Amino acid sequence: QGGREANQVSDDYRYQDGNYEGYAPNDGYYRGGDEPAHEEDAQSDVTEGHDEDDEVYEGEYQGIPHPDDIKEKQKQRAPAVADEYRDRADLMAERMEDEEQLAHQYENIIEECGHGRFQWTLFFVLGLALMADGVEVFVVGFVLPSAEKDMCLSSSNKGMLGLIVYLGMMVGAVMLGGLADKLGRKKCLIISLAINAAFAFLSSFVQGYGFFLFCRLISGLGIGGSLPIVFAYFSEFLSREKRGEHLSWLCMFWMIGGIFASAMAWSIIPHYGWGFSMGTKYHFHSWRVFVLVCSLPCIASLVALKFMPESPRFLLEIGKHDEAWMILKQVHDTNMRAKGEPERVFTVSYIKTPKQVDEFIEIQSSTGTWYQRWLVRITTTFKQVWDNVLYCLTAQYRMNTLMLAVVWFTMALSYYGLIVWFPDMIRYLQEEAYESRVKIFDEEEVSHFTFNFTLENQIHRNGEYRNDKFIGMKFKEVRFEDSLFEECYFEDVTSSETFFENCTIISTVFYNTDLYEHIFINCRLINSTFLKEKEGCHLDFEEENDFLIYLVSFLGSLSVLPGNIISALLMDKIGRIRMIGGSMLISAVCCFFLFFGNSESAMIGWQCLFCGASIAAWNALDVITVELYPTDKRATAFGILNGLCKFGAILGNSIFASFVGITKVVPILLASSALVGGGLLALRLPETREQVLM
Repeated sequence: QGGREANQVSDDYRYQDGNYEGYAPNDGYYRGGDEPAHEEDAQSDVTEGHDEDDEVYEGEYQGIPHPDDIKEKQKQRAPAVADEYRDRADLMAERMEDEEQLAHQYENIIEECGHGRFQWTLFFVLGLALMADGVEVFVVGFVLPSAEKDMCLSSSNKGMLGLIVYLGMMVGAVMLGGLADKLGRKKCLIISLAINAAFAFLSSFVQGYGFFLFCRLISGLGIGGSLPIVFAYFSEFLSREKRGEHLSWLCMFWMIGGIFASAMAWSIIPHYGWGFSMGTKYHFHSWRVFVLVCSLPCIASLVALKFMPESPRFLLEIGKHDEAWMILKQVHDTNMRAKGEPERVFTVSYIKTPKQVDEFIEIQSSTGTWYQRWLVRITTTFKQVWDNVLYCLTAQYRMNTLMLAVVWFTMALSYYGLIVWFPDMIRYLQEEAYESRVKIFDEEEVSHFTFNFTLENQIHRNGEYRNDKFIGMKFKEVRFEDSLFEECYFEDVTSSETFFENCTIISTVFYNTDLYEHIFINCRLINSTFLKEKEGCHLDFEEENDFLIYLVSFLGSLSVLPGNIISALLMDKIGRIRMIGGSMLISAVCCFFLFFGNSESAMIGWQCLFCGASIAAWNALDVITVELYPTDKRATAFGILNGLCKFGAILGNSIFASFVGITKVVPILLASSALVGGGLLALRLPETREQVLM
C-alpha cells in the first residue's frame, strides 16, 4: 500500500509538471505521464536534460524527435489540416485562450529566472537609447541661437526647425512602433537607433538650411520610434512585482539625457574657436561639434544592443518556441551565476505558444522579380501594422485607448508648451532689463573721428557724422534715427540688431560689411557705394545670457530626480492610476503660482517645481500603456499614443510661444485646465499593477 501511494504522488508530480500552472496541454506534445514510460528512458525531472556534470545538452530543443512523439504527431496532422476550414472567429478564440495560458506561465517563468545581472545589463543598454531621446528634445533649442546666424535663418525658418524634430518623432513612433510588433523588438530598435545616429551625425556637417532640416527630421523619426520599443522590450523581461518600479527607474535616463545635453551645450557652444573652416564656403563651428557629441549616447546604445537577445515573449507570440526557450535559459543562467548559484537548473521544458492565425507565406525566388517580391513583403507587413492600429480601436480596447489618448495629449500640451515657454519668458525678462539700460544720444556732432570699438545698446538721434571712419568695429543693438552721414567710410563692420531709420547718407563707402539693404529703413542714399559685402551670416557676438539658458535647462532636468525616485518607489504601492491623477493635479496647482513669477529666479524656481511634480505622471503613463495591451499590440499602441503626445508637443510649442511678452494668463490657464481634465479622466482608467503581462 505504501508503494502504491508513492507511485500516486510521483504521477501527480509528473502531471503538474506537464501541465504548467494548471493548464491542460492540447497541442500534442509529449510530457510524460500520458503513456507508460519506458524503463530505459525514465529519469527524474531534476536530472532530465543534464549529464553527470550538470551541463545542459540542447538536442531535445533543436528538432530531434523523441520516440514517444511519433504517435502524437500523427494525431496532430488531422486537426492541423482541418484548421484551414475552421471559422476565423474560432481560431481567434483559441488563440486568445492560448495567450491567456501563456501570460500566466510566462509570469512564472520570469519569476523563476529571477531579477539580476541580465536585467540590469539590459537596463543600461536601453537606458542609453532613452537618453538619446532626451538629448534629441534639447539639441535644436540649444543650437538655434548659433545656427540662425550661421545659416541666415529667418523667424519662420527658426520656428520650423524647432518643430521639425517633433514631427519626425510623431511619424517614427507610429511607424516603427507598429513594425516592432511584427519584425521584433531588437531588430526595429536597431533600425531606429541607426537612423537617428546616421542622420544626427550627418546633420553636424551639412551647411544648407534645407538639408539640415531634412537630417533633423529623419533623425527625429528614428529616435521617436525607439521610445515605444524600449518600454515594450524591457517590460517583457520583468516580473509583475518588479515591472512598475524598474520601468520608472528606466525613465531616469530621459532626465540624464537632458542633463548631458545642457552640460555639453554649456561647455562646447560658447567656445567659438572649437571648429574649423575650409575656404570661405565651409564652416564647422562649435555648435556643430555639440551636435556631433550629442549623437554619442545613441551610437553607444546601438553597439551594445548587438549583444542583447530578442524578447522571448515576442518570439513565443510568433511561434518560435525553441529560440524563446534558449533566451529564457540564458537569462536564468546569467542571473543564477551572478547570485553564486550556478548549480540551479532551469526546470522549464515546454512553453505554451499561441495558435498562429496570420502567418507569412514566403515567396519563392522564382516568383516574379526581386522588387515584386519585396513589394509584396512590404505591403503585407504594413497591412498587418494597419490591422494592429485598427485593433486598438476595437470594442475591447476602444475606451481605454481613447482615455489614454486624451491623457497623453493633455499632458504633452501642458508639459512641452511650458518647457518652451519658461526659457522664452526668461529671455523676454532679460531683454526687458537690457532695453531699460539703453543709452540715448541726441544731436551729437562728430567729425574726422575713427570708430574702432564696439557700440552696444545705444540710440543715436538727429546726429551728424562728417568724414568719420568706422573700421573693424561691431554694432550690437544700435539705432541711428534721423541722422546724417556725409563722406564717411565703413570697413570690416559687423552688426547685430542694428538699423538706420530716416537717415541721409551722402558720398559714403561701405567696404566688407554686413550692413545690407534691409537695415536702411526709409533712408536716402546719395552717391554711396557698397563694395565687397560680407557673405553669409556670422557668429559675431557671444550672448551673455547663454549660460543662464543652459543653467535653466540643466536645473529643469535635474529637478525631476526627486519625482523619479518617489514614483519608482511608490509605483507598485499606490498604483498607476493614483500616480497619474495625483501628479497631474499637483502640476496644475504649480501652474497657478506662475502668476507670481515676475523675475528670472522665480520663473526658474517654478519651472523646477512643475517638472518635478509632472515626471511621476509621465512614468506612470509609460507603465500603464505597456500593461494595458497584449504583446502583439503593445508597441503599436504605445507608438500611436506617443505619436499623439508629440502632436500635442507641436501644438503646445506653437500656442505658448505666441503669447510670450503679450500675456501670462492664457498659457497658465490653458496648461492648468488641460492638466486637471486629463488627471480626472485618468482616474477612470483600469488599474494594472496586479495584472500579468498579456
